[in-house]
Amino acid sequence: MTQAATDPNATRTATVFVVDDDPSMRDSLRWLIESIGLNVEAFANADAFMEQFSGDVPGCLVLDVRMPGTSGMELLDSLKARGVELPIIMISGHGDVPMAVQALKHGAIDFLEKPFRDQELLEQIGRAIEVDQGRRKQAESVSGIRGRLEKLTPREQEVMELVVAGYANKQVAAKLGLSEKTIEVHRSRVMSKMRAKTLPCLVKMAIAVGVAEATDCAEQDTSTI
Repeated sequence: MTQAATDPNATRTATVFVVDDDPSMRDSLRWLIESIGLNVEAFANADAFMEQFSGDVPGCLVLDVRMPGTSGMELLDSLKARGVELPIIMISGHGDVPMAVQALKHGAIDFLEKPFRDQELLEQIGRAIEVDQGRRKQAESVSGIRGRLEKLTPREQEVMELVVAGYANKQVAAKLGLSEKTIEVHRSRVMSKMRAKTLPCLVKMAIAVGVAEATDCAEQDTSTI
């Protein structure tokens, strides 16, 4: 039996969605997944899933490739087009290499051919939930950074953009037509409001929210900071 995720509390709130037109397969998958304590919601087709799925439920999707109506690949593309990042494990009784490659290229995290081992599926579900947890934590972190960034004054934002781009205080002062002492004050306030203990930490925050590009900071001169 596999460990479904690294965070037990997050695991309890995660839901494994199953979309497969074969009733016996749906029942089998539900029993297997529930046996390790995970919530399961099963659907007979892609349309039924889309009608119920809210988009913000943590977990993953186990999706059959070949189904009447909307196929698994079409559902995969539809979710991707809507910006839904739910990790998807594709399953099929007619798997081949080109199909698997196509599924992975379209965003699936794995492709399993029926019949697969129970343990193999459980391990992939565990990995998928970990991926989902990581994405959600990253999104929460970025949201927090954006919130703090919005609390900076326009001048503080200018100073931050130049500092994370690699400019020393003296250079920032010259660009903005201010004294170096004033820049030091603004910079200190930026560090405090952004809750950045070090300059590299501030740079990482800036990159995360698109204030700076990684290449802008690659040759950062810290000798006069």
